[in-house]
Amino acid sequence: MKQVVCMKRRSTLNAFYFLLKRDLILNFRRRAEIANPLLFFVIVITLFPLGVGAKPQLLQSMAPGVIWVAALLAAMLSLDRIFRSDFEDGSLEQLLLSAHPVSVLVLAKVAAHWLVTGLPLLVVAPLLAVLLGLPVDAMGVLVVTLLLGTPVLSLVGAIGVALTVGLRRGGIILSLLVLPLYIPVLIFASNAVDMAAGGLPVTAQLSMLAAFLALALALAPWPAAAALRISLS
Repeated sequence: MKQVVCMKRRSTLNAFYFLLKRDLILNFRRRAEIANPLLFFVIVITLFPLGVGAKPQLLQSMAPGVIWVAALLAAMLSLDRIFRSDFEDGSLEQLLLSAHPVSVLVLAKVAAHWLVTGLPLLVVAPLLAVLLGLPVDAMGVLVVTLLLGTPVLSLVGAIGVALTVGLRRGGIILSLLVLPLYIPVLIFASNAVDMAAGGLPVTAQLSMLAAFLALALALAPWPAAAALRISLS
């Protein structure tokens, strides 16, 4: 019995790995789609100083909110890509018919989405934070908030995408569904960076972001899998 359980777990892990690898390969074949959210993120932050003027204190005070709002919008820009291409070519139905848990397969697709969307933002954000005059002491906290927060955006967004994947123009509905759920992440993440810039402790904010991530990892794949079944039924 134990041997059968171990074989099932190994088979599920292999399915997770191969689906993750497949999605990464497909994403890197469409480099333009990968670049769009990153370019949007860079453009929004670089244009912001031109709009408000070269006022170091003002830019520094607004930097945490600006960076996180830009990251949130950039993540939303690419959410539809999680399931859309699989829905259009019919492979999404094959995933739902798989013998493996659909929630695990959903988690693999979300992980691939974060690696090609959230991770580049994580790398570029400190460089753009320098442009806004964010103190060096807050750079580490900024990276940690992005590391904890951007996966939550992908996980929660996957539920909204799963609900709207069958709609031809579901972008507006998707925004209405996921934006209210993104607000707590935005508040705690930007506040953590702001507090760090002022030399204040940020343990509480980071703990809340870690709790959001743990809850999203534990709970989001199941409603996303159920929403996919509903959308394709």
